[in-house]
Amino acid sequence: MNFFAFLFLSIALSINMIAQTNSDVPSISVDEFINLIENNKDIVILDVRTPAELAGPLGRIETALNIPIQELPDRINELKPYKDKKIYVICRTQNRSYASSQFLNKNGFKTVYVIGGMTEYHNKLNSAKK
Repeated sequence: MNFFAFLFLSIALSINMIAQTNSDVPSISVDEFINLIENNKDIVILDVRTPAELAGPLGRIETALNIPIQELPDRINELKPYKDKKIYVICRTQNRSYASSQFLNKNGFKTVYVIGGMTEYHNKLNSAKK
């Protein structure tokens, strides 16, 4: 990768992380999320990964709804039954869940994105089993 492309990518990622840190989009840590799932079976979870990712090594959360981020604008009506509830949004790392949460919040939903996403969720669950 050429130096300028690398520099641009680094700056873009840094800006994205700063924007997420200073965001008005609520977030939750993976530890808090795991605790919430264990103690509340009625929470609404939206996984915005692709079907291929759901079948991959990180697995899926059984109760999660799946609407890939690229389909979210066209399928937003599927979430109307949950408009009065908090929706916990998760993806692989957190970038798509953050963007999805922004989009949904602008459309009248109440969302919380999971920091670290399924990668951290999967790691925490596997380390707890050891």
